[in-house]
Amino acid sequence: MTPQLLEHVRAEALFVSDVQSSEALDTDRVRRAVMLSVRRHGPRGCAALVAHEFGEHPDTAVSRMGWVLDAIRQAYARAYA
Repeated sequence: MTPQLLEHVRAEALFVSDVQSSEALDTDRVRRAVMLSVRRHGPRGCAALVAHEFGEHPDTAVSRMGWVLDAIRQAYARAYA
């Protein structure tokens, strides 16, 4: 799996998690949320849920995905270095 694809899977998993942008997040919380979402829905299930949200609520999904990508890049900074 390429680093870019892995970032996408992680972002989709965090997107569909119960983590909110208003929470004070640390690396462990983000990584736990990603792991739980992937276990619960699988990578394809996470992608399908993200697509559904973009279809139903595009106005909020765009801003959430921006926040999610920032959180993922911070939580996995060493992986991208």
